[in-house]
Amino acid sequence: MTSDPVVGVLALQGDVREHLTALAESGATGRPVRRPQELEGLDGIVIPGGESTTIDKLSRIFGLREPLIEALHAGLPAYGSCAGMILLADHVLDGRPDQQTFGGIDMTVRRNAFGRQVDSFEEDLHVEGVDGEPVRAVFIRAPWVEEVGEGVEVLGRVEEGPAAGRIVAVRQGALLATSFHPEVTGDARVHELFVKTVRERS
Repeated sequence: MTSDPVVGVLALQGDVREHLTALAESGATGRPVRRPQELEGLDGIVIPGGESTTIDKLSRIFGLREPLIEALHAGLPAYGSCAGMILLADHVLDGRPDQQTFGGIDMTVRRNAFGRQVDSFEEDLHVEGVDGEPVRAVFIRAPWVEEVGEGVEVLGRVEEGPAAGRIVAVRQGALLATSFHPEVTGDARVHELFVKTVRERS
């Protein structure tokens, strides 16, 4: 692909503007997505942080849920951060009884695993595929990955503190997910990793 790939950002809730900025810095053309027809022509999509149950409900209200699931099953590359990780998981622990996900990554994610908003924290992490210095990872009411299937590649784990060893970055095929919010730090390297995948798939 010689031109900039077009990457949508699911714009129902969350850090939409910050993801659009990071995508632009990564050589992609970002586009907010709120309606099913806006999925057309995308080379990839970002599912931002926010509140996973709210994004789930709004995706149904806007008629996006089924078309997005179909696109993911058809191979559309996707990156989910925080709530986006939950929504890309096949299984969720500690979710609401009526909560649904888009699925796609063979993993079990624990919602709000690190605690409440007051328990939010930052840590430097080594993320496989991201060159240079460690990534400054911002965790805000974040999930972690309890279990992964055979086809899931673990890219990063918490390195310090009581949660050391917990999985917080994964990839399965064209799907990438992180527990943390790289879009809020001004470091676009995780987005660059995703855009690289988008280019390879296109």
